[in-house]
Amino acid sequence: MKNGLVIVGIGGHGREILTIARAAGMPVRGFVDDGPTQRNLDRVSALGVPFLGPSARLGDERPSIGYVIGIGDPRIRARLDEQLRLHGLAAATLVHPAATIGPDACVGEGFVAFAGARVTTNVRIGRHVHLSQNSTVGHDTELSDFVQVNPLAAISGDCRVGPEVLIGTTACVLQGLRVGEGATVGAGACVTRDVEPKTTVKGVPAR
Repeated sequence: MKNGLVIVGIGGHGREILTIARAAGMPVRGFVDDGPTQRNLDRVSALGVPFLGPSARLGDERPSIGYVIGIGDPRIRARLDEQLRLHGLAAATLVHPAATIGPDACVGEGFVAFAGARVTTNVRIGRHVHLSQNSTVGHDTELSDFVQVNPLAAISGDCRVGPEVLIGTTACVLQGLRVGEGATVGAGACVTRDVEPKTTVKGVPAR
């Protein structure tokens, strides 16, 4: 990544990732986005980072840059990753200095840990997983590719979370449970039993 990092997506999630890159001392070359709004273009300009154009521009840059997908929706993130991998680019891993990652944790490419995120021991995390501010992941848990854990959410020990799962803000998943592929756990929900794939649960207990 001799020419710096490119963030894919200029919305709020992508701009938050810019703050992580800066805190981690990683130079950011700019943003790409296939459907930018003028409002977000103005916000990026105010941050002093250039907008480089559509994501196809990344194909002209390889292999001198790395990228991070700055999209909060796990399904969109998965689709973008499929496109970007065709360009042969390497996804960067970003960890905010105020995050804590256990020394025996294993994380995949494209992993992003926001400020205050906590990962304990023997945790396995897949590709392009994002842990938002002050979220926690307990011992012996596995998060599959493209999982999104929103702020203040807590995943307890020995859990299994499938691909493209969204864990909402302040939600919790109790010890030893499974959350199936593509499921959504609503904000504030308390998961007390396994969640079936491609379902949405909410409430306390989550249903």
